[in-house]
Amino acid sequence: MNKNFDINIVLLNENAQLPSKQHELDIGYDVYSSKKYELLPKKVTFIETGISIQLPAGCGGFILPRSGLASKYSITSINSPGLIDPGYTGEIKVPLINHSDEVYNMKINERFAQLVLINVNNVEFKIVKKLDESIRSDKGFGSTG
Repeated sequence: MNKNFDINIVLLNENAQLPSKQHELDIGYDVYSSKKYELLPKKVTFIETGISIQLPAGCGGFILPRSGLASKYSITSINSPGLIDPGYTGEIKVPLINHSDEVYNMKINERFAQLVLINVNNVEFKIVKKLDESIRSDKGFGSTG
């Protein structure tokens, strides 16, 4: 596996865990809860990870829900994807919503979200009179089949 850059991370409490991949080819790093939580039906709960990271310039961190938690228990992030900018170095907290009618008890160090890192370049927006033609042009949602 190639390593492109280092990410500085602070473990803020004794339950904090490094984000980790379950499989070598995974893109997302699992993020873990640092406390127990009772996720009440139809309510938002901020889940503390116990970690702070320092992203390099040009790198964005995106917090995405875990598909298993969403499909099995109807629990997902209320602001998915959540964006972590390089300038933010506070604790990563994720607002989860329980869409079900059942209470969900989250354990300490339970995998509940994924962190995906993306390198980006700055752009300049250039005003033009017309955009180049493409296959899709102005065809919107569902236009690819």
